[in-house]
Amino acid sequence: MHATVERFFKVRTPHPPSMEELLQFYEQSWLSAGYASPEEEAKYKDYGRQILKKFHDIHAPDFRLPVATERGFMLGVNGIKLRGFIDRVDKLDSGGLSIVDYKTNQELFTADYVENDLQLTIYQMAAEQTWKLPVEKLTLYHLRSNTPCTCPPRPPSQLEDARRLVLDVAENITKGNFPATENQYCPCDFAEHCPYHKHQYLIAQPPAKARQEQLPGLVAADAVEKYASLQAQIKELQAQLDEVKQSIIDYCQTAGLNRVFGSTCEITYKMVEKSGYAEDEVKALLQPEGLWEKVLGFDAALLKQLLADKTLPPELKKKLEALKKVTTAYPQLWLRARAAEEEE
Repeated sequence: MHATVERFFKVRTPHPPSMEELLQFYEQSWLSAGYASPEEEAKYKDYGRQILKKFHDIHAPDFRLPVATERGFMLGVNGIKLRGFIDRVDKLDSGGLSIVDYKTNQELFTADYVENDLQLTIYQMAAEQTWKLPVEKLTLYHLRSNTPCTCPPRPPSQLEDARRLVLDVAENITKGNFPATENQYCPCDFAEHCPYHKHQYLIAQPPAKARQEQLPGLVAADAVEKYASLQAQIKELQAQLDEVKQSIIDYCQTAGLNRVFGSTCEITYKMVEKSGYAEDEVKALLQPEGLWEKVLGFDAALLKQLLADKTLPPELKKKLEALKKVTTAYPQLWLRARAAEEEE
């Protein structure tokens, strides 16, 4: 798709390729490897063909030769060299530059994504360094929907943040600092060096026991299995505990008891209540007095602070305190050992 779109703009005359020429180039550039079946390949191939037809319909009528397509660059940042390629650079009527990068992502890009995309930031820096012209427009072109997602150029502060990031990354590379970050592409080609995956390579290579003595008296692989087993036991015991707890609560509620006794222990039962305020009632009381903003909408901590404010009119304070009510109630058990009875 990228190669065909590049072919559309990479012409020497101010006339784009015809639809037939574009689709012919698409057919010649198609790679069949990687598809699960001929049917899947045919489906994706036809899908790409439809995208390119729409692309041609949109861009052929007002076609303009770009400044560059697939332009390579070497960006210098305080002695650090970054190499890359920009899909397309256009010259605007204002004299500035427009950068377009083609993407085949599944979903359309959000405004926040485009405005913070590091790749576009680097492209702006490279274009301004290469052509000595200001970049006035940045675009991620969503090929699946033929939608340009455009934003203004990066301000100086964002460009400076990108420069600092380049220098930080370069410094970490020099020092050999490569912290692992998991994502949807894991594992990569260096899984045997990754702290998230390399243990699989340790246990696969003999002698496994000797290489895995990382825990006192316990092989790491055995520790994993023991941990999983104990976790399963905890879950089973927790389920049993919850069942017994509910039985005690039901018994206390039915018999009207607050404490039950065993041979060595006793359990106290109480309904724990939490008090609070209904937001709509507090707002109705405070808003006419111009005090609603003092609790930032409805912040319990700020409401408590307002009640402690000595400048608050006593009558208003009394009305506000009257709004306090039980908002939640739940049963709670307290376990303790029974006190030893004194011998007679």
